Amino acid sequence: MPSDSLTINDNRTGKSYEIPIEHGTIRTMDLRQIKLDANDFGLMGYDPAFTNTASTKSSVTYIDGDKGILQYRGYPIEQLAQKSTFLEVAYLIFFGELPTRDQLDSWVHDITYHTYVHENIKDLMHAFRYDAHPMGMFISTLAALSTFYPEARNVDDRAVRLYQIKRLIAKVPTIAAFSYRHNLGLPYVYPDNNLSYAGNFLSMMFKMAEARYTPKPALERALDVLFILHADHEQNCSTNAMRSIGSSRVDPYSAMSGAVAALFGPLHGGANEAVLKMLMEIGDKKHIPDFLKRVESGQGRLMGFGHRVYKNYDPRAKIIKQVADEVFEVTGRNPLLDVALELERIALEDEYFVSRKLYPNVDFYSGIIYQAMGLPVTMFPVIFAIGRTVGWLAQWEEMITDQEQRIARPRQIYLGADKRDFVPMKDRKNSG
Repeated sequence: MPSDSLTINDNRTGKSYEIPIEHGTIRTMDLRQIKLDANDFGLMGYDPAFTNTASTKSSVTYIDGDKGILQYRGYPIEQLAQKSTFLEVAYLIFFGELPTRDQLDSWVHDITYHTYVHENIKDLMHAFRYDAHPMGMFISTLAALSTFYPEARNVDDRAVRLYQIKRLIAKVPTIAAFSYRHNLGLPYVYPDNNLSYAGNFLSMMFKMAEARYTPKPALERALDVLFILHADHEQNCSTNAMRSIGSSRVDPYSAMSGAVAALFGPLHGGANEAVLKMLMEIGDKKHIPDFLKRVESGQGRLMGFGHRVYKNYDPRAKIIKQVADEVFEVTGRNPLLDVALELERIALEDEYFVSRKLYPNVDFYSGIIYQAMGLPVTMFPVIFAIGRTVGWLAQWEEMITDQEQRIARPRQIYLGADKRDFVPMKDRKNSG
């Protein structure tokens, strides 16, 4: 009997089955051979929220939650955040290797000169209410882009796919900045192709009457690092949505609008906003002990701590914590930082939180940085989406070229009524 197999004994029938093990997994389709009789559908796996089910094989991102490890294509996130730029990391994530100088220059050039959007996009965005949520505008505008590039539906053509990938990476900061300006009632600012990716985004958001906006290097670098940290994170909710929608072979603009919609939820991209609200409610370091007592008694939640994957300190949180100090040297110290630091210190010494492996995650400090940069909380998930665009598209590209993938369609366990006959209206009784 092969050692890389699993033997299952079905106590219902007394039969034994040998299931192959590959990469530490079994194929759930192999369970279908386990039946009571010939008319039985066969055994299925039941796994709400995919807590222990792998839906794909991927080479993009590696995470070891117990050890607090995050790697893009094998490179530790700490090294990339310190030594690389966002567009260089984007190249790595797509093509699997760090670029040469010529490859990076060509990549940056192609993305830089796709930053403009069609003028009709401005008309579309002008139609939103003055107080429309930037994320709602972002989702809708992304979906609308599919009507501007109908060739994008040809997803089996690699050259066409790459063209849309470059377009999307280039245009999402422009759409995001336009949504920000829309809320303020300010004219939209066109891209400045002489600036870096992050610097151009800052210009489109904050440029006023000056002839040319000059971004502060610390803020420009901080934003670039935040984009790197958010670039990909394995099979999370929004990435799963991107893959699932894309499996129907729809264009990437439509698929990505669905991914952004998934990110919009407070349990995903809106988590840093919840952290900020929590810190504001605490207000002062002296209130932290009482707040933590309420959390332990079930009267509140400690936002920004714990993660579905990480059972150790989120490596991205350590990097953001360092970036925060550099940002505050320019913007002035955010008083909420002192509350956050003290909250982290006390929580990491409290057996209640340590025993539950509740460590700070990426959302704990990112919202404080965004607030210090002058951004409203409604823009937090939008900025998250700019960085994650790279991961969504890389995962989408991987899914499109994976010969094992088919249109996504999970099974269900039906628990409803058995077959019954239609009851005429006059014979129906009030069921309460």
